[in-house]
Amino acid sequence: MLLGGSLDFFVSLQTETSPSVLMQRFLNIGGVLHDLSVPCVMAVLNVTPDSFFSSSRLEGEQQLAEAADRALAEGAALLDVGACSTRPGSPQPSAEEEWKRLEPALRLLRSRFPDALLSVDTYRAEIARRAVTCYGVQLVNDVTGGEGDAGMFPTVADLHVPYVLTHMRGTPQTMQQLTDYDNLLADITDWLQRRIDRLHRLGVTDVIADPGFGLAKTTEQNWQLLAGLRCLQVLDVPLLAGLSRKSMIQQALSCTADEALNGTTAAHMVALREGASFLRVHDVRPAVEAIRIHLLTVPQPAVPPQYATL
Repeated sequence: MLLGGSLDFFVSLQTETSPSVLMQRFLNIGGVLHDLSVPCVMAVLNVTPDSFFSSSRLEGEQQLAEAADRALAEGAALLDVGACSTRPGSPQPSAEEEWKRLEPALRLLRSRFPDALLSVDTYRAEIARRAVTCYGVQLVNDVTGGEGDAGMFPTVADLHVPYVLTHMRGTPQTMQQLTDYDNLLADITDWLQRRIDRLHRLGVTDVIADPGFGLAKTTEQNWQLLAGLRCLQVLDVPLLAGLSRKSMIQQALSCTADEALNGTTAAHMVALREGASFLRVHDVRPAVEAIRIHLLTVPQPAVPPQYATL
């Protein structure tokens, strides 16, 4: 059954609910409560040779260290490290190849930036376990929402780390053939809610929901999803928007990924107005500035009494 009991209730949220009213306000990352009334930037660090945005591909320790240093200096709250591209049609490396790419990057980042919050972008449970246990990674970002590896949910529960649950159908090879929905927003919300319930039953208390822009959605559906993002606040978990330089922006503006920064910033402002707590980005400073402008235009919620002394 759809959360709230009826489609009418769900649809009413699109026009009546103010952003940030329903969502979980605090998130436990690495044993520290983070106040999400101020949205956070998650910086993308790609150590894969086939990312859709070629300028984001990092080769060698120097490039990686410089990119991480720049992201943190510009205000990134998290560094999201990935070694497996999920662009439409991309081939998937073996687990061994993924770890071969990922492990040196995590070692370098943990050594150079010991206090940084690290996220691992992987759908494989064993890769997530190695990243957390060997290098103290504080968050797991799974683009398949647990569908890519049945062991992911129990692994995250065992590791006691926050988990980004992303809506996706199929695989990178098949997902763009799986774009039929009865009701886009309701179907995505229901899909996410069922998996959030499973995670909670396993003991995973800190879940971030990513509606999966560009994953098993047409261009039109991506914009419909962005326009109705606040509907997902019924999930009562923080929302992450991964919009950076994606094809939905390229197609809307007839531009390339390299030319899509302005469009990305505009889309980020919409996501923030719709209640996003995290922006996953290639370009940190523009995203941080978008958040600063956004915060000037919205009232800030009062701190609940139980958190007043934190």
